[in-house]
Amino acid sequence: CAVLLAEACNVGLEPLVDPSDPALTRSRLSWVQQNYIRDDTLVRANARLVDAQGEIPIVSAWGAGEVASVDGLRFVVPVRTVNAGPNPKYFGRGRGITYLNYVSDRSTGFHGIVVPGTLRDSLFLLDGLLEHQTGLDPKEITSDTAGYSDLMFGLFSLLGYQFSPRISDAGEARFWRVDRTADYGPLDALSRRNPIKTETIRDNWEDILRVAGSLKLGTVKASDLVRALHAGSKQSELAKAIAEVGRVAKSLFLLSYVDDEAYRRRVLVQLNRHEARHNLARELFHGDRGQVRKRYREGQEDQLSSLGLVLNAGALWNTLYLDQAVSHLRGSSTEGAEVRDDDLARVSPLMHAHIRVLGRYHFRLDESVTDGGMRPLRDPTETDEFELPTQP
Repeated sequence: CAVLLAEACNVGLEPLVDPSDPALTRSRLSWVQQNYIRDDTLVRANARLVDAQGEIPIVSAWGAGEVASVDGLRFVVPVRTVNAGPNPKYFGRGRGITYLNYVSDRSTGFHGIVVPGTLRDSLFLLDGLLEHQTGLDPKEITSDTAGYSDLMFGLFSLLGYQFSPRISDAGEARFWRVDRTADYGPLDALSRRNPIKTETIRDNWEDILRVAGSLKLGTVKASDLVRALHAGSKQSELAKAIAEVGRVAKSLFLLSYVDDEAYRRRVLVQLNRHEARHNLARELFHGDRGQVRKRYREGQEDQLSSLGLVLNAGALWNTLYLDQAVSHLRGSSTEGAEVRDDDLARVSPLMHAHIRVLGRYHFRLDESVTDGGMRPLRDPTETDEFELPTQP
């Protein structure tokens, strides 16, 4: 825990060192950091936290784990490294990295990728869906407008996913039609000049199926494939064919997005949920001005994966105690208090007013907790022992 906090809070090992505790000596913490903080251990630990949260009853009010979002968290990297890139909008005159992370509708992160600079998010959108090791099975993926392209719509559709990006200006979007002669009534003018090239799809159908099969079986990495399809100044016939498939899927999505207010709200709620997770990540990652000072990609990945793991630990802790609080309220009297699922849907396991990242760190737990029990629920009428007194 101490080493994970050192990485997630970006404070280094020194604030966690306690020479009087054999488990917290500098040599012991360094040994743990070198031998246990690595990609495979962090991925397995993260999967266990995500799956454990899914077994708690209250999460059903938040979602079934079938909706997820992808977004990037930017970090300035002030040290010289090849694994960083420029972008004045996010990094000023310096260079930085993007931690592209995937978040479920239960607020847990199930995958993360470190990207130099700010490469287009669409290159990596599928990686987390195809490579994550949790029990989640997301079927609908939301993202900001930056992740939106006809090619990505095509790949998502071929793999059985619903791609639902937030469209900043739906009025400027292009609609497409398969049948050139069909009359779509009031909508006819939207797609009259944009016919789908079905012959391009037909001529490349066998290769399209091979691409989908290779991605599903994991014989090719999705980001490598997308990069290859984008390579060169002239788009390949296969890329054009997949983009044509994507235009069909995109047109169907746009019709639903424009017509269905609940659909638009669902996309926005999930992206807001993701932003709330990023806000908590910024609160935790407070040391060294919130900058990543690892020079090598592996070190950057290990540190930001540790941050993701600690975020999930916090979400799991909150979920456990929220569930206990709801059970207590519903059974607190003869009839029980009314706690509606609609209200629970608005409660977030990412609340963090009770999390203090500044001060002394200690890892001593009550015996009841170490034995597998839970702390008693806090009485809201009582003063928190750590709460600062209010001024008269």
